[in-house]
Amino acid sequence: MPPRWWDPIMSRVIAVMACGFMLAACSATMPSLDFLKSTPQPEALAIESEPPGAEAKTSLGESCRTPCKLSVQPGSEFSVTLALSGYQPQTVSVRPEAEGAAAGPRLAPNPVHVDLRPAAPPKKPVAKKKPVAAAARPAAPPPMASAAPTPAPTAAPTPAPAPALAPAPSAPTEAAPSATNYPWPSR
Repeated sequence: MPPRWWDPIMSRVIAVMACGFMLAACSATMPSLDFLKSTPQPEALAIESEPPGAEAKTSLGESCRTPCKLSVQPGSEFSVTLALSGYQPQTVSVRPEAEGAAAGPRLAPNPVHVDLRPAAPPKKPVAKKKPVAAAARPAAPPPMASAAPTPAPTAAPTPAPAPALAPAPSAPTEAAPSATNYPWPSR
């Protein structure tokens, strides 16, 4: 049997150890209770276009070819842009809409339906008419019905040629010194 003075010391040691274990248990990570929170489930957004085959891109980064369905989180408003070659692109705004507390938010409009309008054909520039160049010489007068002999038609006077410019005086050419200093004949 242990001595009597041992009992108070042992009871204190046991109490300190129990407090240490409880303190360590409190500092450990508590399990998350996120499973109790209800997060909105992704909703399928149907996208249709007339004519089909348009490229649909959401502002959230997802895309597909119509007709198609995209899985999106109904959290905040976003937009869907539909584009098809030969048609004007169109953008539709999609927003969450709460139908009831139990149902959670839903997307409106769903399905997204867009009638694409044909793009206006590019306007062709109107070709301007080039002015007709005037005749180089005047037309000869019609022959006269007279007994006098008709003179031969004369050609239009040609402008006098511009005076030729006199060549600029040139400096006398010197033979370039060669590496061998041998006099080469000049040309």
